[in-house]
Amino acid sequence: MIEKSLKENLIKEYPYKTEMHAHSFPASGCSEVSPEQLVKIYAGLGYNSLVLTNHFIHKNCLLAQYEKSGIELWYDEYKKAKAYGQECGLNVILGAEIRFTENENDYLIYGLNKEMLKEIYEYLPFGIENFRKSYKMPDSVFMQAHPFRDNCKPIRPELLDGIETLNMHQGHNSRIAIATEYASATDLKIVSAGTDFHHLGRKHEGAAALRSKEEVTDSFQLAKILKKGDYLLEIGGSAIVLP
Repeated sequence: MIEKSLKENLIKEYPYKTEMHAHSFPASGCSEVSPEQLVKIYAGLGYNSLVLTNHFIHKNCLLAQYEKSGIELWYDEYKKAKAYGQECGLNVILGAEIRFTENENDYLIYGLNKEMLKEIYEYLPFGIENFRKSYKMPDSVFMQAHPFRDNCKPIRPELLDGIETLNMHQGHNSRIAIATEYASATDLKIVSAGTDFHHLGRKHEGAAALRSKEEVTDSFQLAKILKKGDYLLEIGGSAIVLP
C-alpha cells in the first residue's frame, strides 16, 4: 500500500522518539511513578528521550519541612531521573508544567534551566499576562497544555508559542479534536502530542511521542526543533500525525 510505504519512509526519516509530557512522584503529587520507574518504562518502550514536565505550582513546590527549598527538591528529582536515564540509555530532558495562581490553566515550557525556574517561580502569583509581557524567553517554547480540558480555558493566542493538541491522558477529556481545530483556526504553528503519563497499570505509557530527525539530548535543542517545525507526532504507538 502507498500509505504503508509512506509511513515507513516517514519513520525512517524521523527515527527518534521523545515523550513530551510525563510526571514523577513526589515532585508531581498526582503521579504514582518514581523517577526510576518512569525512566525504566520509557527506556523499555524504545524511546530515545523523555521530557520530565513535573508540576511547578506556587507554594506547592516550597516544602518547608525539608532543609532545602522546594525548587531545589523539585530539580533534584530531575537530576535523579537524568542520572538513571544515562544508565538506561534514555535522555531525560528538563521541562515544566507551570500554573499561575489566577486559574487552573497549565503551561508547558521547553527550553529551560535551573536558573530560569527560580526566576519563573517569582512570576506565578501575578498571572500569565504579566509573565509574558515581562519575562523574555527567546530560546524557549511556551505552550498551553490541554486547553479544552475541564476547568481549563484557552487564552489569547498571542500569549502563546503553541498548544498541546494531542494530550493522551486517559483520565481526562482533553477534547483533542477541538484543540486541533483551534490550533489551525488561530494559526498556532507549534503543536505537540504528549502522553501526560502519571499512573502505573493502565497501559497508558507511550501513548504519544514527538518524532525527530535528530536525537533530542537538551531542552533548548528541543525548543529549536519545535520552532523549526521539522518533526512528526505519533499517537497510540503507531499512528503518525503531520503537525
